[in-house]
Amino acid sequence: MDNVTRLLKNSPSLSSRGTQGAPELVREDPAKSADEAFSPCIDTTITGVHFQNPVLTASGTFGYGQEFARLMDLNRLGGIVVKGISAEPMPGNPPPRIYETEAGMLNAIGLQNVGAKKFLEEKLPFLRALRARCVVNVFGYQTEDYVRCIEILNAGEGIDAYELNISCPNTRCGGMVYGSDPRLTAEVVAASKRASRFPLWVKLSPNVTDIAEFARVAEGAGADALTLVNTFVGMAIDVETRTPRVSNVTAGLSGPAIKPLALRMVYQAAGAVQIPIVGIGGIASAEDALEFILAGARAVQVGTANFYAPETALRIVDGLYDYCQRHRVHLSELVGSMRIPQSPVDTVNG
Repeated sequence: MDNVTRLLKNSPSLSSRGTQGAPELVREDPAKSADEAFSPCIDTTITGVHFQNPVLTASGTFGYGQEFARLMDLNRLGGIVVKGISAEPMPGNPPPRIYETEAGMLNAIGLQNVGAKKFLEEKLPFLRALRARCVVNVFGYQTEDYVRCIEILNAGEGIDAYELNISCPNTRCGGMVYGSDPRLTAEVVAASKRASRFPLWVKLSPNVTDIAEFARVAEGAGADALTLVNTFVGMAIDVETRTPRVSNVTAGLSGPAIKPLALRMVYQAAGAVQIPIVGIGGIASAEDALEFILAGARAVQVGTANFYAPETALRIVDGLYDYCQRHRVHLSELVGSMRIPQSPVDTVNG
């Protein structure tokens, strides 16, 4: 053993970590150091509104926000989309109104809410004090109902955008759902846009033949952004009693079961319009959210997961940041960046 080797072997600073007061020799992992040095931006801007991150909670699954204040730090959310608001208070459907399915849930709450005026007086002050942005879901059963509700809400300070729920039956037209008829879609979007003080997002129904057509119709009528998708119409029956599982007979299906369908529709809509897309449908993890973002969504909403794991949205925020840090990308670089094979294989069997 030569003198240099013997010296290195016996040196306390190199052979004994932390002993005899000697400094510890730590080898830095270049990859880890690079990740720690890179600080990704995961904020997003939609219709001129800046969101600190792209994760929002979905209408109808998060109440008015305050109900979850003791369960999580609401200030870490990108935004809260409050439950549907109508011009006048509504009691909703009689129970049973929710039924758990194998991969999600059916719900027919019936859009129960306090009405636009009480929302401004009792709910908005709390939301206005949060860092999370406030998006108000609006609905009605005639075009005039939407307009009247928006006109009342326009007086509210702290509202960042409206989300128009067009999955409601138009009572004037015999129950035809606004979102399943292009003419009615154009009518209610145009009228609501004229009345709106704040940016107008339109929440599209998935219960249509061509989602791209309805995306284009909504954009043409004045929508500033699109949210998709709303729930799929479904039902369940108790075979012992031979009665429907929910009092309304049919109900909206949400949760993991609809994610592949919702993702496909987001991709199709993003390719059909120039306005921003907000994705929703079975999102319960950062990977789920990333799929929607890669398909073209600029933000996402967490819905059904709020019922069984209220902290889901915050876990997704953290997961998105970690992903962007590992891949050294900013969120904006991921939007619509799905890589399409040059010769895609036909996945539909003849």
